[in-house]
Amino acid sequence: MGYNYLIYKAIHVIFVVSYFAGLFYIVRLMIYHTETQTMDEPKKSILQEQYTFMEKKLWNVITAPALIILVVMGINMLWKNPALLNVAWMKSKLGMVSVLLIYHFWCWRTLKQLHNKVFKYTSVQLRMMNEVATILLFVIVFAVIQKSYFGEYWHWSIISFFGAGVILMLIVRLININNKK
Repeated sequence: MGYNYLIYKAIHVIFVVSYFAGLFYIVRLMIYHTETQTMDEPKKSILQEQYTFMEKKLWNVITAPALIILVVMGINMLWKNPALLNVAWMKSKLGMVSVLLIYHFWCWRTLKQLHNKVFKYTSVQLRMMNEVATILLFVIVFAVIQKSYFGEYWHWSIISFFGAGVILMLIVRLININNKK
């Protein structure tokens, strides 16, 4: 594989970390942005303007560039080692990365709506959506680390992680119900 492959891999991992940090924080900001709806003026306008500024900076300076770099490095690794495309764990990983890209574009669309003062989701719904990135991160990391085992039992692994995700979302829902009381 060679030295360049290891450089691509190191850069890929670094930007995976940056990307997920951006994803986790962007949805938190969307939650706080949405919660401004119940506030009185001028606090509401001031905070909405600040959240819009923070969201734009986070998305355009960290999250989106990190995604581009990690994808380019991932493609470079597959170019250097095309045999990876024939193994089950990589197919699972790439399948989850496809779901992650759908989530990425959901975040982008939701941000655009918030910046246009369109609030389609409650803060509770956004808290549940925040767990999607966590579940995808778990599945992707386990696919990479447990290569042979994950490849053989990939379908049960994915079902288990999504089941855990549903449980996480229910817990978030219960916590929010208790906080309202």
